[in-house]
Amino acid sequence: MTVDSGHIVAAYDDEMQQLTRLFSRMGGLAEKQLAEALTAVERRDLDLAGTVKDSDRAIDDLEHEIDALVLRMLALRQPVANDLRYIISTLRTAADIERIGDYAKNIGKRTIAMSSVGTPPMVRGVVRLGRLVQNMLKKVLDAYAQGDIQKAVEVWEADEEVDSLHTSLFRELLTYMMEDPRHITPCTHMLFIAKNLERIGDHATNIAETVHYHVEGVPLAERRPKADASNYAVVTPGEETDK
Repeated sequence: MTVDSGHIVAAYDDEMQQLTRLFSRMGGLAEKQLAEALTAVERRDLDLAGTVKDSDRAIDDLEHEIDALVLRMLALRQPVANDLRYIISTLRTAADIERIGDYAKNIGKRTIAMSSVGTPPMVRGVVRLGRLVQNMLKKVLDAYAQGDIQKAVEVWEADEEVDSLHTSLFRELLTYMMEDPRHITPCTHMLFIAKNLERIGDHATNIAETVHYHVEGVPLAERRPKADASNYAVVTPGEETDK
């Protein structure tokens, strides 16, 4: 029996293009979900928060499609070199995007939970953190699509600023809670939202490292910069807060 090598190559090219399309859709949905989550927090928009919570399923479905396609390609096509790195990188990055969707979903759920309490403190600060993370996500997805190492490194370095801002917000929210027990519930929700955003930043940084691996074939040589000290933050009663 003869094998039509032209047909095999064409089928392989189609699968590579399909993988790229699925990944692009997944990344676009994650960007949209995060943007809507931040808007829901800023405006206390419960309908939009509900939309964010429900939209996570579409991202999960796309990850399942990517997983199945990658397994098929690895089993039947036996890719090598740059193609293999691209396929493995896409699989790893899809997992990061799925987690980003989960964190955005949680922000939507927290926004809904805050509807029964007063206006929480530090909304602007948390939204500012979110905008930094949103920019990281957009830039790293562009870097992935373009194979742009410089953009990927910029995202990798930006994680330190996100960590620093998260630590600052953590301290300020704890201070509010210590000064007035009525702030405990809304501030707790804001702490979780800020932590979700910080974790999204971490996953964007993971993707930046994957971009470097895909393009160069080796991981980033340097250790990731981390400035999140929230686990060790100490707040003294009576400290000034930026109100």
